[in-house]
Amino acid sequence: MDVFTRLKTSALADWQSYVDHDFVRQLGAGTLPLAAFRAYLVQDYLFLIQFARAYALAAYKSRTLNDIRIAQEGVAAILAETELHVRLCARWGLSRADLDAAREEQATVAYTRFVLDCGAAGDLLDLHTALAPCVIGYAEIGRALAPDGADVPNDHPYREWIGEYAGAGYQSVAATARRHLDDLAARTMTDRRFAELSALFGQAARLEADFWQMGLDLGAR
Repeated sequence: MDVFTRLKTSALADWQSYVDHDFVRQLGAGTLPLAAFRAYLVQDYLFLIQFARAYALAAYKSRTLNDIRIAQEGVAAILAETELHVRLCARWGLSRADLDAAREEQATVAYTRFVLDCGAAGDLLDLHTALAPCVIGYAEIGRALAPDGADVPNDHPYREWIGEYAGAGYQSVAATARRHLDDLAARTMTDRRFAELSALFGQAARLEADFWQMGLDLGAR
């Protein structure tokens, strides 16, 4: 059992509230209101800016070239991910400048600053534990919504989003994150520390669930 699976098992109720949230179920079924998806996507764009900063912080916190390289790859993957958001939002007449000027909602601020604080106050393992529910969780959600990879019906309204996270490119990003978490844990994790990391992981999963709920709430306005 790898470290990610141990963390997920230790915070299973929080994890399920995140990956099985009503937002995810509706998105997979294609019944999610467009207003909810659009509100979520704008906030997720702002979210990714802060996550890019978190990976930059990971590079600073790193003590080996391999850790720095993984952080660099994380920043690059996030920058590429933002292009999906820009492309989809352009269809609604929202430009990149519009996205940059959007106001961060409370759920966005709460989650991203939690992760940055974990990195600032803790070490590299703390930071990557806080990042894991997002980085690896989206891959698990994508795979659950499209078990055959990116093979999503052409008429599905959220085909492109599901395909992005179910596809080989993002699945590879998540696999790298899982292996790196194991490597970091092998260096510094003890039984006592696992309990602390489990609490960080559970909090991050709850904040992820809050982020989905924000999308539903904003879409209902």
